[in-house]
Amino acid sequence: MLLRVGILGDFKPGLRNHQATNDALQHAADVMGRKIGATWLPTATPALGMVLRQQDAILAAPGSPYQSMDGMLAGIGFARRSGTPFLGTCGGFQYALIEYARAVLGLSEADSEENDRTPTHRIISPVACPVPDRGPGAPNLSGTGRLSIKPGTRLAAVYDASTAEEEYFCNFEVNPEYVSAFEVGGMVFSASGEHGEARAAELPSHPFFIATLFQPQLGSTEGHPHPLITAFLEAAANGQANRTELARVAE
Repeated sequence: MLLRVGILGDFKPGLRNHQATNDALQHAADVMGRKIGATWLPTATPALGMVLRQQDAILAAPGSPYQSMDGMLAGIGFARRSGTPFLGTCGGFQYALIEYARAVLGLSEADSEENDRTPTHRIISPVACPVPDRGPGAPNLSGTGRLSIKPGTRLAAVYDASTAEEEYFCNFEVNPEYVSAFEVGGMVFSASGEHGEARAAELPSHPFFIATLFQPQLGSTEGHPHPLITAFLEAAANGQANRTELARVAE
């Protein structure tokens, strides 16, 4: 049965990470022996909720600021509330936190400083410690960095390791002033950077909801899919199988 993955984001064919997103999903599907139907869904898609209901999983892609902030937040909120497997990377990570801050923590004006506003709650702020050896014109956080993965988290189970090397390409990160508020509100920060910065988050109460500031799709190759992308598709396949079984029993 076809696995349907909605990629929420504004596709630009010239962006390396957008093409890598397509490739990484295919790498994982090939190794799993599954057919995949991955469709890019622009953030300004009309009747987005109806389209999202047809997906087995939702991936919030890099590429912020998005054409429609409201569309991105609505898509993430749908995945969170419905239990649809969700993976957000880079900008998708940032907006997953904004959505959670607004909808769950009650911080209705939570925003990112990237959006050229002065929000009351600066959930996402500029990278505090720029990478010293980044290339000319590259983002402040770019290249490969070492992660520490929190034991007992879903991310730790995916990697089966306590550390990892992952690639970044961004200028913004979680404002550390809000980390404790997220943790009290039920979110778990499952990976940190070399100076303790929040680099991945997950919702333990959700079937599969993981967001990463790093971009796992950049570390995927044919025959060797990234484990996080594979875990994401496995969650989609499990959810699809459960729905099929429930429909069979209801007949």
